[in-house]
Amino acid sequence: MLAGVFLVAVALYFLVPVYWLVVASTKSTGDLFSTPGFLFADFQFVENLVRLSEQADGIFWRWMFNSLIYSGLGSVLMTFISVISGYALAMYRFRGRTVILAAALGSMLVPQTVLAQPTYVLLVEMGLNNTMLGVLLPSLVYPFGVMLGFVYAQTSVPMELLEAARLDGASEWRAFRSIALKLLSPGAVTILLFAFIGSWNNFMLPLLVLSDARLQPVTVGLSGWSQAAITIPGLQSLVIIGSLLSIVPIIVVFVSLQRYWRSGLAAGGVRF
Repeated sequence: MLAGVFLVAVALYFLVPVYWLVVASTKSTGDLFSTPGFLFADFQFVENLVRLSEQADGIFWRWMFNSLIYSGLGSVLMTFISVISGYALAMYRFRGRTVILAAALGSMLVPQTVLAQPTYVLLVEMGLNNTMLGVLLPSLVYPFGVMLGFVYAQTSVPMELLEAARLDGASEWRAFRSIALKLLSPGAVTILLFAFIGSWNNFMLPLLVLSDARLQPVTVGLSGWSQAAITIPGLQSLVIIGSLLSIVPIIVVFVSLQRYWRSGLAAGGVRF
């Protein structure tokens, strides 16, 4: 009974703000402040959506496209690097392996905000500031994904299977591509989900690296509108409906990958 009450409270804690966001996105700017926050008023969702699309020549949709590039392409590349790195650390014994594992594990303890400024300085020195590549490259390094890939490889890929493949004449790359990668697919999907959500919510680094508004992700763009809404009241309703639309890709990815994510997390949790 107590556990059920606790779970309901937790569910409400996460769902109530989403409900408020849905309700607020249907209101005009005037109704947003003159009507109860959790009750619907004059339905203005379509009008707000049209205003959002017309604001600054539709720059919101450019921000959404940028976020899909940063999170979609970045998370796929990040997942591949994490899986192949974790596989190598789990399946091979070489000098410095323990040091690499310790470094990957230790780097998980460092907050990303602490690394944002040094990363920005490095990107400036490389001439990658205010470029999409300057946001994509740092996102490819994901120590948590490497450690998950390491755990999944240890639990899912039998060493005997790889030895049999080598005896049959398969190269190391062929054994990884044809055997190990299929066994690691649930773990890879789990890493992909974590990487996508983390990349989609990334804020500090794009804020520092990108000065061109047309290169910014939706998180940075909406933050700028939110600050400007102090002097431009009409932007407040656009920020709200933009925030609602910005969580749709995360929901779609999470729901579509939920089955693989649950099985992969259960498998990886055995020894992590």
